[in-house]
Amino acid sequence: MSTGKIVVAIGALEEAQRQMIRETADACGLRVVFCDSAEQIADEVRDAEIIYSYDSSLGRLAPGLKWFHAASAGVDNFLKPGALPEGCLLSNSAGAYGVAVSEHGVTLTLMLLRRIPEYMENVRQHIWRGDLPVKTLTGSRITVLGTGDIGSNYAKRVRGFEPEKIIGVNRSGKVREEGIFDEIIPQDRLDEVLPETDILFMALPGTRDTLKLLDERRIALLPESAIVVNVGRGNSIDQAALVKALNEGRIAAAGLDVFEVEPIPEGDPAWTAKNLLITTHTAGQMTLVNTRNKNAQMFCEDLKNYIEGRTLRHLVNKELGY
Repeated sequence: MSTGKIVVAIGALEEAQRQMIRETADACGLRVVFCDSAEQIADEVRDAEIIYSYDSSLGRLAPGLKWFHAASAGVDNFLKPGALPEGCLLSNSAGAYGVAVSEHGVTLTLMLLRRIPEYMENVRQHIWRGDLPVKTLTGSRITVLGTGDIGSNYAKRVRGFEPEKIIGVNRSGKVREEGIFDEIIPQDRLDEVLPETDILFMALPGTRDTLKLLDERRIALLPESAIVVNVGRGNSIDQAALVKALNEGRIAAAGLDVFEVEPIPEGDPAWTAKNLLITTHTAGQMTLVNTRNKNAQMFCEDLKNYIEGRTLRHLVNKELGY
């Protein structure tokens, strides 16, 4: 039975985005409730027809839920058994984070190439030094593992640095937009390009096919001079194998925004790994205004589709996991 009630539980939304959602809900004949506290959320979600939130646990509290729009791009937690009521539609916000996360990825890449973490440590120790050998994006061989919104935006941005080539790797081996990558290959050919990769940029969803895709064997295929940057899912890398390779100098450096366990546990070897630049899953939060705007716009677009009985544009394929 339809309740016509939308629960929005995203504290980062500002008044401009909330007003956009209110106006769309009014036009659709639906009632929207914005929840800003755990107590309010618990009270309001019980009879929700639609939920718009990051929090996958809310689906278990709403037995009559018809549609959950995830404010995140990744939906791993939403696909776990029992996370959503049977038959509940799931959509996501893949497409809202391309600018923010890709620019974070470029930042990590440049910091590693220019050895900024080492120079910052020298400064902390009041050491004046400027002779560390550095590398450049110009003429580099870049492999982008995951060619969706984030991977494509990263490729567009690094193209201006004149790399030798940018190879995209995805599940199908098919190009979505011409002119972004020099070549697209299917994931089952990844081993072919790793030995000729200077920069491996990873922006994968969390699926069965991507679990520890970069394992110990594949890490060994990379040149010792290679750097790895991951802004997708932490479990797409065998983290222990990567840390071991870094400490043994078998790859040059890595920049990770995502990890197998978050927060990284105290005492975890990742904290002290050699040449590992850590950011604390900050790339894809709603800290950029255009991310917030795009996120809310995507929800409102599908709210109209939902009420008019059309297929949701941002519907998740639960079998594929994205």
